[in-house]
Amino acid sequence: MEDYKNICDDQKPTQSPAKPVQPAKAKHVVREYAESIIIAVLLALVIRTFIVQAFKIPSGSMEDTLAIGDHLLVNKFIYGSKIPFTDSRILAIRDPRQGDVIVFQYPEDPSKDFIKRVIGVPGDVVEVKNKRVYVNGKLYANPHEVHKESDTIPKEMNPRDNKDPITVPANSYFVMGDNRDRSYDSRFWGVVTRDKIKGLAFIKYWSWDKDKLRVRFGNIGKLID
Repeated sequence: MEDYKNICDDQKPTQSPAKPVQPAKAKHVVREYAESIIIAVLLALVIRTFIVQAFKIPSGSMEDTLAIGDHLLVNKFIYGSKIPFTDSRILAIRDPRQGDVIVFQYPEDPSKDFIKRVIGVPGDVVEVKNKRVYVNGKLYANPHEVHKESDTIPKEMNPRDNKDPITVPANSYFVMGDNRDRSYDSRFWGVVTRDKIKGLAFIKYWSWDKDKLRVRFGNIGKLID
């Protein structure tokens, strides 16, 4: 038994030296940067498509609510986020309302974005008489509207100051600029359909006065109403 034990002992395998642990191969710096950039781009696309998008005001049609050079954010999910390449929307919170300031694709050239205020919603009857706007027979006096031209144009010349009653169709909206005398809007080219609306303008995040070469600090962070 003693010899067996010794044999057993002799046959007991000896522990081989541990192999050095190989350090995990570090990711290449370029790959790490590439992955970070791709993730950031994807997040930006998702945010821009479904949540919020930035716009810049290029004209004075919404003065004095919005000045040329104002940069603003548009809420894209309040009316329902539009599914890319379709006319479908998901998770709408509410429909556009009278008084909302909206950004939409210009009906006559969808490559351009316009910003105006909603005056009439589906079913409303909108009329303009001597610069005054009437909705369903009642004067709609928005506190933000301004008139910078003293003359009144007959409707035979153009509909800026006088427009015959129009009933807003289903899924459509009658919009006008707050700078009533210098806005090209529904008085001229008709209504905006729901599928063309991008979202609700809600806050200014930057403003630059290019004429005076200065920042309009009073506009930054100002809510749009």
